[in-house]
Amino acid sequence: MDRLQGDGPVLEVKHLFKQFRIYNRAADRLIEALANRKRHRLHVALDDISFSLKQGEAIGVLGQNGAGKSTLLKLVSGVLLPDAGQIERRGRITGLLELGTGFDGKLSGRDNIAVNARLIGMTGAEIAERFDEIVAFSELGEFIDAPVRTYSSGMVMRLGFAVAIHADPVCFIVDEALAVGDARFQQKCLKRIREFRDRGGSILYVSHDINSVKILCDRALLLSHGKIAFDGSPDEAAQNYFRLIAGVDGEEPQAYEAESASYGALRTRIKHVVVANRFGPSERFASGEEVTITLDCESSQDVALSVGILIRDRFGQDVFGTNTALLRKEVRFSSGERVSCRFSLPLNFAPGKYTVTVALHSDDTHVHDCQHWWDAAATFEIAGFTSEAFSGLCYVPVQFEQRCEQDLLESTR
Repeated sequence: MDRLQGDGPVLEVKHLFKQFRIYNRAADRLIEALANRKRHRLHVALDDISFSLKQGEAIGVLGQNGAGKSTLLKLVSGVLLPDAGQIERRGRITGLLELGTGFDGKLSGRDNIAVNARLIGMTGAEIAERFDEIVAFSELGEFIDAPVRTYSSGMVMRLGFAVAIHADPVCFIVDEALAVGDARFQQKCLKRIREFRDRGGSILYVSHDINSVKILCDRALLLSHGKIAFDGSPDEAAQNYFRLIAGVDGEEPQAYEAESASYGALRTRIKHVVVANRFGPSERFASGEEVTITLDCESSQDVALSVGILIRDRFGQDVFGTNTALLRKEVRFSSGERVSCRFSLPLNFAPGKYTVTVALHSDDTHVHDCQHWWDAAATFEIAGFTSEAFSGLCYVPVQFEQRCEQDLLESTR
């Protein structure tokens, strides 16, 4: 990886602006050119975007579809040019954008490695030196000599990622293209991205996978209608993203504090949340212990809603969640009445600290008529095991048996 001198940012974006002409029909473009009559409307994709990315820093970019995330990455990578503003880059920036970007479908994967590597700034010597590593990492085998047009989307992603990560950039940018392909290769890519970051590389990462943003990134930007709606920690950005997709009226992105962790229409709301075992309320349990999570609610309307819980670990990863819509239970609330809703479950989680987020909404997700979303409404810690120990996040019942060769022979007779 190229090492930069000094403490300046790897990437600095200043007052970036980008808009596109949108035509209703393909013919309108020709009519406009010949008749000199406007047949388009303007769509502002990015409006006054400014931020900087330091060496060794990982920034996530969140936002709904159409917020401007992919446009931002294309501008940073040089695929598009801005209409206004500046982008200052220090060192080589590569990445994985839309599938097939920079590839010629008529050429083989082998030939496309050389072409694509040149396009992202690799020298002939660098390509020759790393060629075998790129082919090996892509795991395309004999398909490396087949035309790229015959590749599946997962195979294109493999080839694109292999080329980009072996260019040894100072900054690596990743779009949703990483979401395609098989789970094993996705894990391999994420492991390589983490190794790149540990060596001091910078990352600009776009994903709808909130957990991966929380794990991978130091900071996150939330884009909304082409503007930066929030710039801060991944947890804060994720919470504001959830508020945004829930469509909470009058809610502006803000710091993640006790007040902003609870939002919604609030015509029906949760007043209190308690986690308890058979001895009563507690904040400390053993793995596998049976507990109840009780939500005390009140309503100013007659309505049927879904009641949900979401358990997250100390990294903010979603460990387990469910709601009454998924459980096929109907919960009705009456105006002026208080209702107690109780979930009973075993805490089959590894030792550590956890939070409980609760919600009231229509259907099976909180994006429909969000009455109340309360993030980290309760906390608890799991210390030790009630039965056999395990590794990972969750316990799954396992049966094991050993059979000798003689037993196998007798069972087939």
